[in-house]
Amino acid sequence: MALAVGTNAPAFTVKDTNGNTVSLSDYAGKTVVLYFYPKDDTPGCTKQACGFRDASTEYQGKDVVILGVSADDEGSHQKFTEKYNLNFPLLADTEKTLIKAYDVDGGGYAKRVTYVIDSSGKITHVDSSVNTSTHASDVLATLGL
Repeated sequence: MALAVGTNAPAFTVKDTNGNTVSLSDYAGKTVVLYFYPKDDTPGCTKQACGFRDASTEYQGKDVVILGVSADDEGSHQKFTEKYNLNFPLLADTEKTLIKAYDVDGGGYAKRVTYVIDSSGKITHVDSSVNTSTHASDVLATLGL
């Protein structure tokens, strides 16, 4: 069961697509869309990621950060990012620490769940019924953008 709205988002520090260390605290003061997905370069995950890529102009300049998370490693994320020209970081949760902390463990992979975390680090929205075709626009609507 996903974490509840109003909960403080669990802190994390992991590597991103390019091997940079990323922490939730790096985004203090911004809204973070933290979306978990099962696997790089699979049909639903690709549709979901490309939706965020294509909607990037809607998010830019609005203090909104998109972060995708799966258990795939940095190399897999790099290939996925290059193949689809993704313009946001993917977080490599190879140890599944985020997957467990955010209660999205699907038995070896991340369940498809999205958390919206406000500028103070509180979870303001949880979507555990993601439609990969419309997800980016659904999140935009949730954010009032």
